Amino acid sequence: MRSDEDQERTFVTPELKRDERESKAEVAEEKRKGSISFEALSSLDAPVSFWKGIPFGLQHVLAMFVANLAPIFLVAAAGHMSPQDSAKIIQAGLLVAGLGTCLQLYGIWLFGSRLPMVTGISFTYVAAAISIVSHKGYGAVVGAVMVGGLLEVVLGLTARYWQRFVPPIVSAIVVTSIGFSLLSVGAESFGGGAGAEDFGSWQNLTLGLISLVACLAFQLFMKGTAKQLSVLFGLVVGYIVAIFFGKVDFSGFSHLQAVNVPTFMPFRPEFDWGSIISIGLLYIVSSVEVLGDTAALTKVGLDRKPTAKETSGAIAGDGLISSVSGLFGCLPLTSFAQNIGLVAMTKVVNRKVILSGGLLLVLASFVPAISEVFNSMPQAVLGGCTIMMFGNIILSGFQMISDAGYTQRNITIAALSLTIGIGFTQVSSIFVHFPPLFQSIFAQNCIAVAFVVAVVLNLVLPSEDRFLATPATNRK
Repeated sequence: MRSDEDQERTFVTPELKRDERESKAEVAEEKRKGSISFEALSSLDAPVSFWKGIPFGLQHVLAMFVANLAPIFLVAAAGHMSPQDSAKIIQAGLLVAGLGTCLQLYGIWLFGSRLPMVTGISFTYVAAAISIVSHKGYGAVVGAVMVGGLLEVVLGLTARYWQRFVPPIVSAIVVTSIGFSLLSVGAESFGGGAGAEDFGSWQNLTLGLISLVACLAFQLFMKGTAKQLSVLFGLVVGYIVAIFFGKVDFSGFSHLQAVNVPTFMPFRPEFDWGSIISIGLLYIVSSVEVLGDTAALTKVGLDRKPTAKETSGAIAGDGLISSVSGLFGCLPLTSFAQNIGLVAMTKVVNRKVILSGGLLLVLASFVPAISEVFNSMPQAVLGGCTIMMFGNIILSGFQMISDAGYTQRNITIAALSLTIGIGFTQVSSIFVHFPPLFQSIFAQNCIAVAFVVAVVLNLVLPSEDRFLATPATNRK
């Protein structure tokens, strides 16, 4: 007589076989059509055609391209740099962003997370870099970037020793604050870009709205893996409409060279201790941001927590590529939250697919025409396509807070950290009487403030049982 387990197995097996046949038939049909299955796109190492994966990799590049260059524009303007020098830094920014992405994807020895992580020039260092370039010149910035990158390498390789001071609730707060910090970036892009003469004009708002609607419509009406290209579709539609609106500046295409090799050591580095300390402190903050980015990426893309090796490699990889960036006369890099938002929307995590995006960045650094196409994209179009991504990062942070547990202690840490971090930096004049170095680190960086407050509260607040007014034995 057969057991219940045998009977259940006999009953279920035909269903499983039919589902398996249907799944194989779907995969075969997608192969016949020349498309990539969603299972392949959502798997780290599934074999995919490099050429067929380019549109998905291109989407990751488009999501971060302007944000990757924006810090360079700000620092170059503050240093009153010539167009030629600015062009050298822009080229270097594209090159190191691509190399950093490749390093994070596949890693070298102890460097690199081996996760679908895209790197780019970080906004974290902009305020300090502007202060340094205004008073001590760009050479001091380059020297501080090179030395500071080595500090982040050390922080990455020793992450297992200090990571215990960053429990899940602190990581969740960092991720949440990253999302909130990007909301103003998305809104500014939607309005036409910070400092734009026509900021908030009906043309910019219309472009942003058209791009957003195009993204949503594409995601709603398309089927299969084509849905994952919604952001790319929105950017293309927005760009075409922007041409008819007269919002695309084609003047940059005149007198372009076919190929231009990035310059190694275009600026003479100067090693000023004040500059090194200022930038070095920001590398510590950036390391914590990478800690949060890695946790967010594995949460939204792989539905798990990062391993110690992945976290250590991510931080050390950022430090290494930042030092390399200094050698090419550029600013520090970090993992881009914009692309984590894209992963949250699309679930595309295949490393080979995203590698194509990294290689496109490297290619763009050698071909001025390619970078000019991306660079000519209006900010409003980018804002319309990316604003929803930033909201997804906030929701990921909320999910991580929920996973950490809604204990009274965690609620207190999260509430105070986010309130002080976001609230105080929105009124940055509250730091007006603090030393300039302190202001450069915290006054406009809600991530840094929220992190410090969360770490301090986590250390000083008593355990949950002592934290509650009512003893645990009397609680129902």
